[in-house]
Amino acid sequence: MRVNRQMTPLLLGVAVFTVSLGSASGGLGVVSGLPFPLPLAAATAAGAAAWWARRSWWPLALVGAAAYVALVMWPPLVVASYHAGTRLRRTRDIALYLGAAGAVLAASVGAGRLAGGTRELATATAANAVLMIVAAMVLPLVYGLWIRSRRDVLAAARERADRLEREQVLRAEQARDQERARIAREMHDVVAHRVSLMVLHAGALELGARDERTAGTAAVIGGIGREALANLREVLGVLRSPGQPAPLAPQPTLADLDRLLDQSRALGIPVTRHDHGEPRPLRSTVERTAYRVVQEALTNVHKHAAGAPTDVHVRFLAGELRVEVSNRPARGDAVPDAAPDAAPDAVPDAVPLPGSGWGLAGLRERVELLGGTLRTGPCDGGGFGVVAEIPLEAA
Repeated sequence: MRVNRQMTPLLLGVAVFTVSLGSASGGLGVVSGLPFPLPLAAATAAGAAAWWARRSWWPLALVGAAAYVALVMWPPLVVASYHAGTRLRRTRDIALYLGAAGAVLAASVGAGRLAGGTRELATATAANAVLMIVAAMVLPLVYGLWIRSRRDVLAAARERADRLEREQVLRAEQARDQERARIAREMHDVVAHRVSLMVLHAGALELGARDERTAGTAAVIGGIGREALANLREVLGVLRSPGQPAPLAPQPTLADLDRLLDQSRALGIPVTRHDHGEPRPLRSTVERTAYRVVQEALTNVHKHAAGAPTDVHVRFLAGELRVEVSNRPARGDAVPDAAPDAAPDAVPDAVPLPGSGWGLAGLRERVELLGGTLRTGPCDGGGFGVVAEIPLEAA
């Protein structure tokens, strides 16, 4: 497309030169009687002016007027009139151009009468003179005006469409911002308030506990609650200021895995970690996803199989990191199936913990975004297992 646009002025110049030379050499049955170099020079000037017309059409109009009066060379006038129609916007300018057309007509009639013969018949008679000037100047001018009007309409339509699209985007962004603000308010007023109460009650229980075990458990609950409040504060900052996110704390990686396991142990779940292969630094996205896999799996153990012995296997393989979390039946109970939607088996009288129902689904999306796979289901010996395979070269 760019090559064609660059070639169009050159092709137009060649066409005007060729047709002009033919018309000056008797193409209309009019022989000027002038030496051949003069029509050749006029045709060359007309071709060059036509090539330049996209930048400025006035030289072509002047060359066309002079060539038409002297040699009845009409192609430059046709192209110049078309360009005048596409460029002239004020009524006064169009009227001046039509006045110039009348002047060219009068000069052509005078030249025809002086030349006599065929030239006088073609350009000096009233009918032929009007027909020639209408065909060479008026009709191309009208066609150029129509083309310009059509372009203006299309440009206005495109501008209107772009404006409507921008307004739609702004409305969508405004609706998004309002929804984010509403979610932030709800989270602050409901979730943050409840978690704050939980932390306060845990602190009171820690201070008033009569045995060390209860005080330790209350301290763990208070610490987890404070971490939840910190994370919630960061999320609220992002929701309220999407353009300028609040500075976030470092995201947990495999280096924080032992602290996560200690929290589960403090809440009564015996967790054993097994590392396989040679540990080595991995990409932050890989380590963060592995941490979230273990975190979600332990959360499900707390909710559905509290007290069940749990094994966490971290396997450093050649091309991937494999994380396996599985729990076994607790304290000689019947073989439990700690599926996320099952009722808790380890503590029959406990009130089931509420859940969003999207934990494993969101976890699967997180793993698959890195090109990995997540498998969940009952284990052969009882309990429930979560296996995540994360490629080391994940983006």
